[in-house]
Amino acid sequence: MAIGLTNAYLITMDDRKDFFLTPGWIVIDGNRIREVSDCSQIPGDCSKVIDLKGRVVTPGLIDAHTHLGLYEEGNAKDGDDTNETSSPATPHLRAIDGISPRDIGFTAAREGGVTCVCCLPGSTNVIGGLGSVVKTVGSVIDRMVLKESCCLKVAFGENPKRTYGDKKESPVTRMAEAALLREKLVQALEWKKENASSPKRDLRQQVLIDVLEGKISMRVHAHRADDIMTAIRIADEFGIHIVLEHCMEGHFIADEIAKRSIPVVYGPMFLGRVKQELREMDESTPGVLSQVGVKVALTTDHPEISIRHLRLCAGVAAREGMPEKAALRAITIDAAEILGVSSRVGSLTPGKDADLVIWTSSPFEMMSRVEAVIIDGRLVYDRLESLNGGGYWGE
Repeated sequence: MAIGLTNAYLITMDDRKDFFLTPGWIVIDGNRIREVSDCSQIPGDCSKVIDLKGRVVTPGLIDAHTHLGLYEEGNAKDGDDTNETSSPATPHLRAIDGISPRDIGFTAAREGGVTCVCCLPGSTNVIGGLGSVVKTVGSVIDRMVLKESCCLKVAFGENPKRTYGDKKESPVTRMAEAALLREKLVQALEWKKENASSPKRDLRQQVLIDVLEGKISMRVHAHRADDIMTAIRIADEFGIHIVLEHCMEGHFIADEIAKRSIPVVYGPMFLGRVKQELREMDESTPGVLSQVGVKVALTTDHPEISIRHLRLCAGVAAREGMPEKAALRAITIDAAEILGVSSRVGSLTPGKDADLVIWTSSPFEMMSRVEAVIIDGRLVYDRLESLNGGGYWGE
């Protein structure tokens, strides 16, 4: 059943059709976007046509770094599966095995217009495990997955030092963190060489081999410039594709990041300087990185900051010097590209998943609200029941 959305202002984030608050319409057919146009006449074969009366439509927002479902809101003791602190190196862990779709954070995500997230293990381990990209609606996590093992989470800086230092175990210094990661990468290379003709499996080693062979990226938790440079040094040494997470001092070394074309997932915004690593954070950093050609996504690091405020993070980044379109790209198509799912989500493009958000006005306007959210062609949030209550959507 094709559903047409007409009389809307579109922000498609599609480079082929660079609409930005352009009047137009969209046709959804099943779970995909069939057509997007600024022509006046919507196709006549739509089973339903919904007049949006000048509302704004964007792609579903994407948060590129969360702990959604791993650290459950309102259930901090029993619902915390973020960090496995039995060992500083756990590459074989998979976020998908710990994500609870019943976490109320998924509801908050939809209410904030976020339709897709990356769920990552925490940062107490130097090597934390595999992250997953999932949609924000569903009752069975396996059916919500866009990309089950999208990256390997690693971490430098305060968190591993504090966790294992308190236990009087290694690593207790930044040197030991870097040495541990190097050691594990070398061991994986040796394991592959020794088992080249053997069917023997080793889940820990195979994950690291996938990183070394470029099959998955390494997502590196690093706030300070010195930790960022350590990550870059190791990536150069082993030829690894990395993505920098947080990157609070990225403005100090923007040229080093840019010349290697390393993507950055910056954030979260709105934090106080609650630890030493955040002393030099600056809300202009996403703009500084963007201006020198770095691909930037933004994160709430949910539940550090509520995921419902992702679009506000983009607004602050734009206010502090990030070009407005770049700020929107950072929570849509650029986030999708960093996560490796841009063929499915991130823009209002024919053939992509029908994930979109209907706003009262531009998402950069402080008073703008999410009115409705559609994921895979299904209406999953309707604040005023303006679509479902009006009998416009579904049967």
